[in-house]
Amino acid sequence: MWSKLALLIIKNRRLLVGLLAIITAFMAWKAKDVEMTYDFAQVVSPDDPDMVYFQQFKRTFGEDGNVLVLGLQDSSVYRLGNFNELRLLTDTLSKEEGVSGVLSVTKLIQLTKDTANQRFAAEPIFRTFPQTQKELDSLMRIVNRQEFYKGQLISPTTGATLLALTMDPKYLNSSKRQAVMKNILDHAERFTKKTGIRLHYAGLPYVRSTMTTKVAGEMKFFLMLAALVTSATLLVFFRTWSAVVFPLLIVGVAVVWCVGTIVLLGYKITLLTGLIPSILIVIGIPNCTYLLSRYHYDYRISGNQVLAMVRVVRKIGLVTLMNNTSTAIGFFVFCFTNIAILYQFGWVATISIFAAFFISIILVPIVFTYLPPPTPKQLEHLDAKPLTKLLEFFDYLVLERRGTVYGIAFVLCALGALGASKLQSVSYMVDDLPKNSSVNSDLKFFEEHFNGVMPLEIVVDTGKKRGILKLSNLERIDRLENYLRTQPQLTSPISIVTFLKAATQTFYNGDPSYYRLPDNSERNFILSYLARSRSAVPVASDSTAADSTKTVATSPKAAASMNDKLLRSFTDSLGQKARISLKIADIGSRNLDTLLITKIQPQINEIFKGTGMEVRMTGTTILFTKGNEYVIGTLKESLVLAFALVGLIVLILFRSIRSVFFTLLPNFVTLLLTAGIMGFFGIALKPATALIFCIALGIDGDNSIHLLAKFRQEMAANGRRVKAAISTTLSEAGTSMIYTSIVLFVGFSIFAFSEFGGTKALGLLMSASLLITNFSNLILLPALLVTFEHGKDETIDSALIQHYDEQYHEEDDDLELNLNRIKVKPGATLPPVAPTAPQGNQPGEA
Repeated sequence: MWSKLALLIIKNRRLLVGLLAIITAFMAWKAKDVEMTYDFAQVVSPDDPDMVYFQQFKRTFGEDGNVLVLGLQDSSVYRLGNFNELRLLTDTLSKEEGVSGVLSVTKLIQLTKDTANQRFAAEPIFRTFPQTQKELDSLMRIVNRQEFYKGQLISPTTGATLLALTMDPKYLNSSKRQAVMKNILDHAERFTKKTGIRLHYAGLPYVRSTMTTKVAGEMKFFLMLAALVTSATLLVFFRTWSAVVFPLLIVGVAVVWCVGTIVLLGYKITLLTGLIPSILIVIGIPNCTYLLSRYHYDYRISGNQVLAMVRVVRKIGLVTLMNNTSTAIGFFVFCFTNIAILYQFGWVATISIFAAFFISIILVPIVFTYLPPPTPKQLEHLDAKPLTKLLEFFDYLVLERRGTVYGIAFVLCALGALGASKLQSVSYMVDDLPKNSSVNSDLKFFEEHFNGVMPLEIVVDTGKKRGILKLSNLERIDRLENYLRTQPQLTSPISIVTFLKAATQTFYNGDPSYYRLPDNSERNFILSYLARSRSAVPVASDSTAADSTKTVATSPKAAASMNDKLLRSFTDSLGQKARISLKIADIGSRNLDTLLITKIQPQINEIFKGTGMEVRMTGTTILFTKGNEYVIGTLKESLVLAFALVGLIVLILFRSIRSVFFTLLPNFVTLLLTAGIMGFFGIALKPATALIFCIALGIDGDNSIHLLAKFRQEMAANGRRVKAAISTTLSEAGTSMIYTSIVLFVGFSIFAFSEFGGTKALGLLMSASLLITNFSNLILLPALLVTFEHGKDETIDSALIQHYDEQYHEEDDDLELNLNRIKVKPGATLPPVAPTAPQGNQPGEA
């Protein structure tokens, strides 16, 4: 079949080039429509109970992760000129497209008591720009009496303050977000230049915008770096520009197809799919290396370009396909997950890897039969033996020191297991960004002054209509909030309780000592005041700002009743459920679990015991933590599936259970040592690092298949003598395996330059895995082959590794190909077959 395929390719070169050009042009046309994703990655199954509850929460109360905060700590902001600049910034941002509302100290609203009409009125503290420092100081004293805002907009201990911007979800989850964020940051920078006051930024909209920008930038950077690094590697190996330029053009076509595939499948560029084009260059170049090396070898023997290419496709086409299949398995297993970001990554990578193979198997024969024949200088690399001594040392270890090999392997596995036992599963909301990034430093600012900005929600469901206004229920919520205030990782909560406390304070003419829940005698008076009130509801740094800060207290047309606003902000429409909103520091998934499970949940159980009320914690932060656990569990299942699929491929190829064992054991050792490295160096197990094991298994499996295929070939050639076959396999296949691993090692190492922690880990750990797998497949695997045959030069049972190509080892005979049927227009006439040249190393042979 492969001989016919080779003849078909060479005979129809122009037709195939035209066909590939049309497909590439179509893919390029589709690729221009590729978009970045602006949605927050959902990694928890839509059917998960916590996810279902969170979606229900958002339908009831709105988004919890759409607040962008700008913070500052500088006493000079309370100087008249700077304060008015802050007021101007607030007003400017509130008019920005995509911003639903802005809350800052300059736009605070206070409740006032209207005794004549027995109602509350919401009035802005700063009606106009203060004209004098004395006026500003007087108004700030009123601000400092508003207990409702303490810990929300103003830090009571450090004096830091913030601006809370509620983003419109329609802009937040679209390409317009970047423009909106740029405008906001431009306005903020102008404020800093005018006042000299530094602003800090945080909140999920800012984090998501920053990451989106970096993903787009790194995608381009790694494409260029991967091309540069692989070009240099190819030039070192082949020492000719044709062997550099054309393989890069071939993988370039594959990259275009990859991006086009993303669009055709309806996907967008994510943190993972953005890596595929670069990975494709790294993985696709070895395809060209295999084919080109074997072409040079066969051309030196035959002196005939067409005959050499036919031999290339015929002899190593199948094994190259199997190598690509093994690599694809590491990605394909993600297609079985129900996590969108992994599912999309798996499908795009799998399709792209097979597309790269077929592009290579078609274009390499076409391109290099169109080019002039390789010169003797270009074939010199076939005789280069820089690794001969190393491979001879490996051969000595395998044949004479297998006990030492197994001893060292056992010790390393023990150390790997010890390191793996130190692995911890922990992740942070922004741990993909470098520790010294502005995002992390700004986040520390908010954690220091406000205890954090990551959203956390608690919902109290009384089960009864208007049950939330029952005083005993309000007191229980108050007890829970008082406990939450004792936790240093949490901000002060905000809820209907805190608002009723503010109403009680207002009822007593703003006296801060009355910031408490109304008692039974006060409750009806205060609620009746609220029911007759018409104004906007003052809220703190929460997503409810969208409903309040665009309306002025004196605008009756824009304002709804106080009671309606209250219900919409802090309770559901029936008054059955109450929302407790707070923010939390980015303390990591393990500490978050400890806080929620061992501290907060026991308090909830104690306070609401026997009431029949349901109290649940939810929010983006909790779903993020659960998502990490969910992804890691899914990736463990994917790793098991990857082992099974690689084993199945080996079983189909060689029809031997022992061959499956020979393949999987060295690769298991590689993954165990990789896990050990992670444990000893404190690299946490999280989605980005757990992903590596499946990908590494697929790529590392290539080497095992490569060596076993070559070993089977040599067994057939030398009368099934084990030691001779091992020695020949190491001397010939070992060189190409090391060269290919160098390309992959150098290629994956470029990801170590990423700003994202997960991508950096991918580069470092994949490079380490490739280094380890070379030794396990060139030392441990051959040792196992010899040992299982008792280490003697005796024949192997023919069932050990079944031959998958009966003519794989035979040299082509001119009589088996009627080359006269192939009309090669652009090249010279086909020369007669040259005498067989002495055989050298076969760097591209499987």
